[in-house]
Amino acid sequence: MTFEEKLEQYAELAVSVGLNVQKGQLIVINTTTDTIEFTRQVVKKAYEAGAKTVQVNYSDPIQTRIHYELAPDEAFQEYPKWSVVQRDEVIDKGGSFLWIDAEDPDLLTGIPAKRLTDSQKSAGKALERYRQAVGSDKVAWSIVAIPSRKWAKKVFPDLEAEEGMQKLWEAIFKTVRIGEGDAVQLWTEHIAALETRASQLNEKKYAKLHYQAPGTDLTITLPEKHKWLTGAARTPQGNAFIANMPTEEVYTVPAKYGVEGQVRNTKPLVYQGNIIDGFSLEFEKGKIVNAKAETGQELLNEMINADTGAAYLGEVALVPHHSPISDSNILFFNTLFDENASNHLAIGDSYPTCYEGARDLERAQLESIGLNTSIVHEDFMIGSENMDIDGVFEDGSREPIFRNGNWAF
Repeated sequence: MTFEEKLEQYAELAVSVGLNVQKGQLIVINTTTDTIEFTRQVVKKAYEAGAKTVQVNYSDPIQTRIHYELAPDEAFQEYPKWSVVQRDEVIDKGGSFLWIDAEDPDLLTGIPAKRLTDSQKSAGKALERYRQAVGSDKVAWSIVAIPSRKWAKKVFPDLEAEEGMQKLWEAIFKTVRIGEGDAVQLWTEHIAALETRASQLNEKKYAKLHYQAPGTDLTITLPEKHKWLTGAARTPQGNAFIANMPTEEVYTVPAKYGVEGQVRNTKPLVYQGNIIDGFSLEFEKGKIVNAKAETGQELLNEMINADTGAAYLGEVALVPHHSPISDSNILFFNTLFDENASNHLAIGDSYPTCYEGARDLERAQLESIGLNTSIVHEDFMIGSENMDIDGVFEDGSREPIFRNGNWAF
């Protein structure tokens, strides 16, 4: 299969499997100027699938950097109303959102942490309806990624630019099962396997999870009505979509006040164009009471203080150490990929779909049943070949879920 054939298949996969575009839909694509050629292919595939209108919002990384360097402080405390209106229109019309990422992990390195968190806070408040719609799968949405030169250089610093780009392309194609046969069929089989794993966990009805690894001794209480889900989801109309491509996880929601102990990250967290690494978090009654980082301490502090919910967990995800992305031995410096190579947790907002009967609840109602809400949702990786996880039943008995980083059953 030629590179051009793989690229076309990737565009088709994003449209037909990621979004599952429906006839007459409005599609909004958010991406950067580094993706123009691929984005054009996606737009073409979306129209061929029956989309009524495809709108593309391009951002230029260089202009983004200039904005963060030179704009006045008050610019980061506002969010453009036109962007809110556009998202509301997509929600009202039953449309879909696609992100095509070509992230430079170091894009905003050196920008004052307050500017980054002010920007996140203003966006979080303005886009509350949008965040709720996405978090509860009221609309179809998906994220895919393609290489940029700066990202490729970060992942493969010892290679020349073109060779690094080619190698990153090959790695991405492999993670999304392109070049190994019928990608759509392979994804159907992959999702079925993940759904089987989620069903097994749902049958167990664990009351708690206990994590142990170097630097980690953490207990997470699960709500009685928790559900384990996969990256495959459905809108209220029954349209299937896959939010993250690639995806290797099964995930659920923790009880907001039921997290105790300490956890240490095992892969860097790329947050707001900066890297946070070598960090440990200590929890008491669900809340982060101590946070220490070897790299990015100020930004870590700002992140967990973005609002009251940012100091609590919103997601628990299980990914075996022997998974395609992990076995590649590539550190992508991109959460879309790295979270699918490792057990991970998320600080901040929870997914109502992971709790029986919570999908249509308002934010205040979610808090009342013990689910966390926040303008923040940031995944961080904690898994390794040294991690053991036990499932604890209501009567206190336990059984192994993970041993040495992989499924124990």
